[in-house]
Amino acid sequence: IKKSFEKYGYNLLENQIEKFEIFYNFLIEENKKYNLTSITKPDEVVIKHFVDSALAEKNIPLNSYIIDVGTGAGFPGIPLKILRDDIKLVLLDSLQKRVNFLNQLIEKLSLKNVTTIHARAEDYVKETRERFDVATSRAVASIPTLSEYLIPYVKVGGKVIMYKGSKVQEEIESGKLAIKTLGCKINTTISFTLDEVESERNIVILDKVSRTNIKYPRGKNLPKTKPITETKNKE
Repeated sequence: IKKSFEKYGYNLLENQIEKFEIFYNFLIEENKKYNLTSITKPDEVVIKHFVDSALAEKNIPLNSYIIDVGTGAGFPGIPLKILRDDIKLVLLDSLQKRVNFLNQLIEKLSLKNVTTIHARAEDYVKETRERFDVATSRAVASIPTLSEYLIPYVKVGGKVIMYKGSKVQEEIESGKLAIKTLGCKINTTISFTLDEVESERNIVILDKVSRTNIKYPRGKNLPKTKPITETKNKE
């Protein structure tokens, strides 16, 4: 764990290394019951889950209030919290079994200012609209769809951080209308390669520049089935 993080510029403290070890052991143990991840080899979990989740950390302002939408087994939220004790974190997931896992994990890691919510993204936003400094998500949906789920949570002046794979440019092109419509603009895309697994990764960062129309996000799974894109609008 220590060496893997060092390659990407992170010098972990002993208690952080210990927390990642606890996280790994608990993830593997509970995975037998819950099927939380298909990645289970120690080196791959460290690189593909822990390091990958951490790599947006430098773009998160101090004392940020963050929501991790569709967090699953806690990625990227928990690794970010291990690195950054200053952040206040909400972990949102639509499956109760994952939330149960996260509640136990948070207790094992003695993490403070972390809340779990069992809800769909389009429902929980009704009580927390434009309340967060940062909304993030990893491996949940394409950019047009994900924008509609994430952007309404963020206050003007905040950020949206999306963890994406190698086909990011296509997604950005198809997501431009959604990003603009929902009140954001593209700040930057950070590209990197996880050398050990030869995996190209991209982090897309959006700035929230204006308030999101109250009609978004739409219900009935529309962000997924009819995303805000140029082609859909022409139809």
